[in-house]
Amino acid sequence: MSDWPEGRNGGPGERYGRGSASPRPESARAMPRVRRRPAPPQSPPHIPPQQGPGYEDGPGYDSGYNTGQVYGGGGQRGGGHGGGRGGDSGYVQPRPAPNWGRRLKVGVLSLVVVVLAVSVGTYFWADGKLKREVDLSKVIDRPSEGDGTNYLVVGSDSREGMTAEDKKKLHTGSAEGKRTDSMMILHDGSNGPTLISLPRDSNVEIPSFVGSESGKKFAGTGRQVKLNAAYAEDGPELLVRTVEFNTGLRIDHYVEIGFGGFAKIVDAIGGVEMDIPKAFKDKNSGADFQAGKQTLNGEQSLAFVRTRYAFAGSDLDRTKNQQKFLAALASQTATPSTILNPFKLYPTMGAGLDTLIVDKDMSLWSLGNMFFAMKGVTGGEGTSMNIPLSGQSVNGNLVWDKAKVKQLVEQLKNDEKVTVKGS
Repeated sequence: MSDWPEGRNGGPGERYGRGSASPRPESARAMPRVRRRPAPPQSPPHIPPQQGPGYEDGPGYDSGYNTGQVYGGGGQRGGGHGGGRGGDSGYVQPRPAPNWGRRLKVGVLSLVVVVLAVSVGTYFWADGKLKREVDLSKVIDRPSEGDGTNYLVVGSDSREGMTAEDKKKLHTGSAEGKRTDSMMILHDGSNGPTLISLPRDSNVEIPSFVGSESGKKFAGTGRQVKLNAAYAEDGPELLVRTVEFNTGLRIDHYVEIGFGGFAKIVDAIGGVEMDIPKAFKDKNSGADFQAGKQTLNGEQSLAFVRTRYAFAGSDLDRTKNQQKFLAALASQTATPSTILNPFKLYPTMGAGLDTLIVDKDMSLWSLGNMFFAMKGVTGGEGTSMNIPLSGQSVNGNLVWDKAKVKQLVEQLKNDEKVTVKGS
């Protein structure tokens, strides 16, 4: 056995390195040999996740590079965002700036979706209110189609839905049934709209026709009657047949409104402003107007368009007032203050659609075109006139000027500028 004490690594001379040949001092030789207790077991050193097995520096590797102190990354290799968990730098990262471009796109898209939803809902609501009761397929022997669109616009004295108080207030009387109080042809074409009044006392011939209810065919006998008698005899279908037969112009759509609906539309938009050139009064219609600009409510408007006995031209003067009023009504209704205000738009549409009677092929699009064509008449884009007359018949009916009517119809069919002058 060696005289040298055993080192921790089992070799002699630990002080000088393993296997050293340097002699130990005498004093050290004389000291008794002491065995050291084994060190207590220690827990394995903490190895950060990034320095664990499989990491690039191997298990327990400590490079001596304190990333947390340099970057505030909480000791994570490669640094992190300042102020992060475990960071000790005190730096707080600012919140990212709002993405206004994205927010604007989302806002615009949301607005478009809302507008489309409201528009679609309004369309189906309005479409469901239209009373498509007139079947023009029952009209026989029709003229050929021309360019543009022709509407027969009829104002009837229908009292449907009116109470006794309403009839008294509006001076409508209580007669049963319906009669036409006004009739107009509105042509909508590329040369601007043309509005032609057909006096209800016009002398016309009742042609052969098929009964709207019975389906039975009635042969023409050459009967001469007032135009409004055709409506009274067999309703809208016979009126359309009679107008087409006596003019040679094909009617594409039929629109009718009664007394009550007319007054409600005016009240819904807050009245219609009119400039009345001369004061007049009529006890039959209830009219009592002073000259000058004034706003007419529903009751006054109905009296205005129905008055004829107060004028020297009777029905001819009345048709001129009807044209003037309808154009003003359309012009003042189609304004941003009405169209963009749901509190005015829906009551106005509801009042009109509830009382409108149209043909089965009428769409909201066609009805809208008619409305704006009517507005164009008063806006200087079109023409308004009475149908040309040549005099009166022996029974007092108004006789049409056949040559001028033929020329007028040809211009409308070809969608040409109207040069014919009305009566």
